[in-house]
Amino acid sequence: MRQVEVQPNDSAEVLMTGAEDKPLLVLDRIGEGRVALIASDQAWLWSRGFEGGGPQLDLLRRLAHWMMKEPELEEEALWAEATGQHMRIIRRTLEQGVGAVTVTRPDGTEDSVALQEVSPGRFEADYDGPEIGLYRLKEGDQESVIGLGPAAPREFEQTIASGEALEPVVTSLRGGEARIEAGLPTIRSVGAGRPAAGRGWLGITPREAFETMDVTRIPLLPPWLTLLLAAGFIVGAWLREGRR
Repeated sequence: MRQVEVQPNDSAEVLMTGAEDKPLLVLDRIGEGRVALIASDQAWLWSRGFEGGGPQLDLLRRLAHWMMKEPELEEEALWAEATGQHMRIIRRTLEQGVGAVTVTRPDGTEDSVALQEVSPGRFEADYDGPEIGLYRLKEGDQESVIGLGPAAPREFEQTIASGEALEPVVTSLRGGEARIEAGLPTIRSVGAGRPAAGRGWLGITPREAFETMDVTRIPLLPPWLTLLLAAGFIVGAWLREGRR
C-alpha cells in the first residue's frame, strides 16, 4: 500500500501507523467539526485481499459515523451497565489515565470510585448502589445518568388489573368494583352504611373530611389605584360626551 507522508499537528491523534512508523490514520477535532485523514491512496486494495487485505469497509463506515458524532463511537465516553443494585462503570478514553468517578446518589450524597484499566483505553469499576433511584456519574467533563433498581419491579410483576387485593375492604364497606372495558359507571352519592355499588353505578359517601386552616383575602388593586382609575374613566367619559 502506497503511503502519503504527512505531519500531524499537536492536537491530532495518530491511530494507525504504516511503514517506518509514519502516520497512516490521523484524527483531529477542529472547533465543532471533526477531521479524519487516511494517509494512503490505496485503501481499496484491502477489499481485494492484497497482502492479506484489511477492513476497508468497516474502517470507512466507522470513520464516517465518528465524524457525524455517533455516540457509540465517541473516543471519550462514560457510561454504566446496571444489574439490579449493581453497576459496572466504564470509561473510554485516548488519554493514558483517568481520574476517579464521582457517583451522586439519589439522596444527593457522593462517592468517589477509582477506575482500573482493563484494556488499552478502557477503564472499569464496580459499584453497588445502596438505594433504588437515579445515580449521576461524572469524571472530568464526561457525565452520565443510570437508574438502579430490581430487575422486575412490583408494578411489572402483575400487569392484569384485578380487585382481589381490595376485596376484603370493599366487601366490608358494601362497595363493589367495575371494569372500564364494560363501560364507565355512573357516580351516585350514598349515605354511610348503605350499598355503594350496583349494576352500572358506583356510590361515593360524602365524608366532609377536610379542614380549613386559614383564609387570606388580598385586594385586587390598592384603594388609591382604584380611585385613580375610576376618576380617569369618569373624566374620559365626560370629555367624550362633551365633544359630541
